[in-house]
Amino acid sequence: MASGRPVVALESTLISHGLPYPQNLEVARASEAAVRESGAVPATVAIHEGRLLVGLDDAALEALATAPVGSVLKAARPSLAVALAGGGWAATTVSATMIAAHAAGIRVFATGGIGGVHRGAIGGASPSLDVSSDLEELGEHR
Repeated sequence: MASGRPVVALESTLISHGLPYPQNLEVARASEAAVRESGAVPATVAIHEGRLLVGLDDAALEALATAPVGSVLKAARPSLAVALAGGGWAATTVSATMIAAHAAGIRVFATGGIGGVHRGAIGGASPSLDVSSDLEELGEHR
């Protein structure tokens, strides 16, 4: 950003919650490569050890992609503070990526998809209440 090059924020839940290893790492690297090919700088967003990271190096991408299943939190607007306080890895949803990008001055981001109401969120034996805040956040950051 300091050099005036365009920067594109990328969400990271696709890496940790969307695809299995090694496809998750391949997609993350391909996404970053596509941004670079368009002349912009990719900035994959995640949380590690209480720090909001806007731009992961390849070692961090690999660490996130290979983290044990269930060990990576999913950080959205409602759970962002918990993810920052929790330590370890947390992947950012669209809503958390928008918040981080806005704070960093990044005006463009790309995603693997917008969240909704996930299976098991409401009803069932043990509801997860996993209802995405992505659409609401999109309404806030235009």
